[in-house]
Amino acid sequence: MHLTGRFALAVAFGAVPVILLSTAGVPAWAVTGGWLLLCLLAAAIDVVLAADPRAVRVQRQIPGRALRDEVVPTRLLLHNTGTRELRARVRDAWQPTAGAPASRHLIIVPAGERRAIDVPLRPRRRGELRSEFVALRVFGPFGLAGRQGRIDEAGVLRVLPPFRSRRHLPSRLARLRELDGNTSVQVRGQGTEFDSLREYVRGDDVRSIDWRATARAATTMLRTWRPERDRHVVIVIDTGRTSAARVGDGVRLDASMEAALLLAALASRAGDHVHLVMFDRALRARVTRTDGPRLLPSMVDAMAPVEPQLIDTDWDAAIAQVATMTSRPSLVVLLTAQDSPDAARAFLGSLPALTKRAHVLVGTATDLPAEHVPRRTADDVYLEAARERADRDAERVSAAVGRAGGEAITATPEDLPPAIADRYLALKATGRL
Repeated sequence: MHLTGRFALAVAFGAVPVILLSTAGVPAWAVTGGWLLLCLLAAAIDVVLAADPRAVRVQRQIPGRALRDEVVPTRLLLHNTGTRELRARVRDAWQPTAGAPASRHLIIVPAGERRAIDVPLRPRRRGELRSEFVALRVFGPFGLAGRQGRIDEAGVLRVLPPFRSRRHLPSRLARLRELDGNTSVQVRGQGTEFDSLREYVRGDDVRSIDWRATARAATTMLRTWRPERDRHVVIVIDTGRTSAARVGDGVRLDASMEAALLLAALASRAGDHVHLVMFDRALRARVTRTDGPRLLPSMVDAMAPVEPQLIDTDWDAAIAQVATMTSRPSLVVLLTAQDSPDAARAFLGSLPALTKRAHVLVGTATDLPAEHVPRRTADDVYLEAARERADRDAERVSAAVGRAGGEAITATPEDLPPAIADRYLALKATGRL
């Protein structure tokens, strides 16, 4: 049972007869008690005549997957199997991060009929979002009181990473087509494969002229080259405590996912094999032996439920995971933090074992450099000193990565994905991958 605002207004309205009858000599307590009894009687009638919420059947229409921060249309279908008209307010019990509207839906369902309610969601985090039940507040004919009930009908929505770095993909694919010999720009480097012959045009590299073919064709013929395919690219995402750090508008783990998805999309189009592992002290996600159109869906499905873990990453175990995926990786991309030498000591100690077998990129998402502010107070001085020390520590870690045989890339969350993709293309162009 529940009481509505109308019941409170009806009780308050009883002050009028109390004042009027009190002037006529009627005791105030008698008038007040009589009015309260009348209001309670009307509320009891409302409860009795209200439709039974247990007679309502609920069905959900929810898409299986959705992207974070995008509007997701969902629908509730309410079937009134009772004999009375249903007048109720409905609340779908999604958790707050699902972004459900705060308002309650007023609905009227005649006996034996169905009605639909649209509940748009705007999820604000990845993973599985759930609604375990639907709550109903049913009103009686007077609107003073009614019944309330809970209908257990679970709904699940799997929220995937948004992949905002997709906007960088067309320009990188155009550069990849140039490397593949689909345009007049040809690039030759050590380890590239012969593709085909075509006529020489001004601006081509004269070192690629095929003189035997030129003699046979009576025109200058040029060899075209393409980067080698079937290389193995392993992406390792650190899900330890440093991945929970705030960078930009999100956490470092989200920026790492964006970089991994853009690189995977590009490498897959280039004909390479992409493997993914997300690790701290335990394996959180793994995608391997998946190529072509199934690669990105498999990756976003694996990434969706992973959250940062507030523990230090076991880098020896993480690098051992690379060996279980492929015995001959050509490129290994480690997406982690390069914040301080003390925190990176274990990582730097494990890195040489990996750089002996593959080319290693270490990508880190960081904030923009802080603007210089006048030193007005002692707090300003301490803040600026802390920023300068953090920058020096990050530079020391980057230098240590270089000495260990790796290549460090540090950028903002928006710039890190295209920076790693550009470095991948540069390695392709020079024949190092």
